[in-house]
Amino acid sequence: MRAYEWPMDARRSFSTRVVFFDAAGTLIRLARSVGWHYRQAAIKHGGDFSEADLNREFGLAWKTHEPPVETRRKRLDDDKDWWRALVWRVLDGVGAGESLDRAACFETLYAEFARPGVWELFPEAPAVLDALSAKYELGIISNFDGRLRTVLRDLGVADRFRHWVISSEVGADKPSPWPFQRALEMAGVAADEAMHVGDSPVEDWDAASAAGMQVLRLHRPENSLASLIAVLGARTQ
Repeated sequence: MRAYEWPMDARRSFSTRVVFFDAAGTLIRLARSVGWHYRQAAIKHGGDFSEADLNREFGLAWKTHEPPVETRRKRLDDDKDWWRALVWRVLDGVGAGESLDRAACFETLYAEFARPGVWELFPEAPAVLDALSAKYELGIISNFDGRLRTVLRDLGVADRFRHWVISSEVGADKPSPWPFQRALEMAGVAADEAMHVGDSPVEDWDAASAAGMQVLRLHRPENSLASLIAVLGARTQ
């Protein structure tokens, strides 16, 4: 596997002006498992299920839950209804009964994943962002919702990013081409002047490559965000 992918026309001389990042799995990760948070919320509201079962059901729901309909307009509920439906599927999967106050459990969970301490930066992320922000414009292209702004602000890195493309705010989710098109429009650059960094083969690698962008294929532990320093350094020599 090539960690770095060049645009299609290798005859041209490429100059990177903007570096975009995926968020979850690329810049940030949960400090505890999803199931751990779901279990704490369930206990608070009248239910108790194993962390392992909740992790399993979340994984299944995440893989099969259809993304919101693409509108290319801001989704006014910030995808909260989408998340509610996903949580319902998880609770159905673990056999949640009437003793659980589902509505209250969901509201607790929705707030939980924007609380300080729930997410953490990958260890190399702060130094890499500091190094790159001195030379490049940085941006986000993420299938998250508006809570991401709070998360990255609490982690102390939100001010590094000039361009924000969040799926709930642009009305489309990766691997749709629209988030990448909007990112390029916001930054005012050609596709081959932008690099996208992400961990998903479909949503990040393939989709950004199809949009004509340079791609850093993040695949831990084989590489990390620190690979950007070497790749971009080689590009400027």
